[in-house]
Amino acid sequence: MKLVLSAVLLGSIALADQKLGNPLTVKEAMPLATLMAEPLRWVGKTVQVRGRVTEVCEMAGCWMNLTDSDGHLLRIKVEDGVLVFPKDSVGKQAIAEGTLEKHEMSRDQLIAEGRHEAEESGRKFNAAKIRGGKTVYQIAGSGALILDK
Repeated sequence: MKLVLSAVLLGSIALADQKLGNPLTVKEAMPLATLMAEPLRWVGKTVQVRGRVTEVCEMAGCWMNLTDSDGHLLRIKVEDGVLVFPKDSVGKQAIAEGTLEKHEMSRDQLIAEGRHEAEESGRKFNAAKIRGGKTVYQIAGSGALILDK
């Protein structure tokens, strides 16, 4: 009886992690600090990162933001419906994989994006805080693992 119970408990622990999208193919996650130190080196390449989920798209679950202990922040974005990042992932560790993209964004594009996100999440948005354009890096996600630890 104890042996069966132990096997059931171990099985439920292994099933607690949420696999999303395609299986992960890169052998080891790269620290966000490493990626962000030389992002141009990784643009167009498949990368895997690990971090704490700080935010998830409230409307469609089409993106999540990951951060590390040094404050590096990176968005993982997927096409709507390809996979859905669970809203209850915030605060959990996640491993995400996909292609690193570089986007040169104008001030107007940043304002439009900021307004859209504020509207979706019910937050206030102040366009005056955006002074100019900037380069944004994000991962076009193909798969992720939300860790329940």
